[in-house]
Amino acid sequence: MPVRRLLIPLALLLALVASGCGQDEPAPTAAAPAPASRIVSLSPTATEMLFAIGAGGQVVAVDSNSNYPEEAPRTDLSAYQPNIEAIAGYKPDLVVYSDDPGELAAGLGKLSIPALQQPAATRLDDTYAQLDQLGRATGHQAEAAQLTATMRAEIEKIAAARPERPLTYYHELDKNLYSATSKTFIGQLYAQLGMKNIADAADKEASGYPQLSAEYVIKADPDLIFLADTKCCGQSARTVAARDGWDQLTAVRSGDVVALDDDVASRWGPRVVDFLKTVAAKVQTLEPVGS
Repeated sequence: MPVRRLLIPLALLLALVASGCGQDEPAPTAAAPAPASRIVSLSPTATEMLFAIGAGGQVVAVDSNSNYPEEAPRTDLSAYQPNIEAIAGYKPDLVVYSDDPGELAAGLGKLSIPALQQPAATRLDDTYAQLDQLGRATGHQAEAAQLTATMRAEIEKIAAARPERPLTYYHELDKNLYSATSKTFIGQLYAQLGMKNIADAADKEASGYPQLSAEYVIKADPDLIFLADTKCCGQSARTVAARDGWDQLTAVRSGDVVALDDDVASRWGPRVVDFLKTVAAKVQTLEPVGS
């Protein structure tokens, strides 16, 4: 997923200090920008973050992929083929997006619409930083800080329950056997539980997202299989077991194929805690936890 430059990050509510004219008079300070009150989110993760910090009432429209929470004002706006006129029709004072397919930033700039780009996170600290950005931009900085603190504490608690023996796993992105290595955001979440990723050795191009072969997975014989392609591709423990040779895999024979929610497994917002809880719950059925 491409990472692009930030577009006018709404000044992030930084005060601009004007230089003084007189020697005895203090330099006047410009008022901080008012919190955004009409937000258009073209990022499902940003949508989740905005509602999680209490700024949902300031969101007037979200893109067609922003399906959580249910009360998000979902529209037919596309993040992949953004219609600048349609976005402007909502009269936003902030547009939040993840990727720019080419003309979004330029188009918003021409209309003087403030925008904030929040690329896909590559580590948990990116998630926390983006929550802080949105908190500052919306006037919910305290709520964002509290959410970050809660997430840190919950993830720390989950990580403390890692198994004594590192378990191996295969994380499936689609039925063509694309996976994600330990260097990716999702891979780093699994690493919180001390798990070993079978895809790491296959990533010869260091892309972070290698395509594995069926033979490779069978040879690696992971302890656990996690399917992040249940919605997109209809994959399940049953379809995995039906693949040639996969019925002999340890994870298949022991019933340790885990169907994930594609959305939760692909976003980097507050629900990463839910994802980790799902993984940890399965891990704890396989191994006694350490002290």
